[in-house]
Amino acid sequence: MANLKEIRGRITSISSTMQITRAMKMVSAAKLKKAQDAIVMLRPYSEKLQELIQNVNSSSDPDQISVYAQKREVKRILFIAVTSNRGLAGAFNSSIVKELNAQFHNNSQYEIEVLPVGKKAFDAVRRNRTVYSNASSVYDNLNFDTVSHVTEAVMTSFKEGKFDEVYLIYNKFVNAATQEVTTEQLLPISMPENTESQVETDYIFEPNRTEILDNLIPKSIKTQVFKAILDSVASEHGARMTAMHKATDNAQALKNDLVIFYNKARQAAITNEILEIVSGAEALKNS
Repeated sequence: MANLKEIRGRITSISSTMQITRAMKMVSAAKLKKAQDAIVMLRPYSEKLQELIQNVNSSSDPDQISVYAQKREVKRILFIAVTSNRGLAGAFNSSIVKELNAQFHNNSQYEIEVLPVGKKAFDAVRRNRTVYSNASSVYDNLNFDTVSHVTEAVMTSFKEGKFDEVYLIYNKFVNAATQEVTTEQLLPISMPENTESQVETDYIFEPNRTEILDNLIPKSIKTQVFKAILDSVASEHGARMTAMHKATDNAQALKNDLVIFYNKARQAAITNEILEIVSGAEALKNS
């Protein structure tokens, strides 16, 4: 049986851990509000931009298809894996790595490279996978321009034929307790077939439809990547808040058990001391 000093030390250690996990939960809760507002505001813009591109493109000349919508024979694939730079967020990062490994298995017949956004993804792939580029530094100054530089490099590689398909793997934010691992195709972009029923708005184009699409499509691709990273940031704070809440509860339960064990051990020690004193007194009395 552990002595009383060891038990007191464990109780103190658990109390210190509870203070840390409780503080981390509060920090994540504060950051979650800001991250949640950012993704909620961006989603309608991204969806409307996609809708606008589809409507404009639905009546365009099929021979003038954008280079970012051209489908080629698949030989090389790039996966953009979005994780965080830090851990202690439950299964937030490991679920992305698990999905990435599943994609490697399902597409083993192709040449595959990975663009990790986040140190956790980079650490998972740097030893046994081909890394296209490490984009973990985007979190140092996360904004649309920073993400655009990374996206532009990917778009250029696709345009030059270095990759035939590009996919995003990230955690989609649902709520503080729920994140969905999402895999979506970034390139080539999906365009609707040219049917009159899909044209919902009669646009007047200035200067012309082709030039408008040439500006809208790259912006849409960059927005899609930026949205995925913002989704991941909000999901990270939600996952960490949930994980730290559970860790605090588990630590409290363990502390309660140790306090009960400590009290029983102390009671047993006091009882033994009393018995020794009584036995000594009886021995002196008999002598």
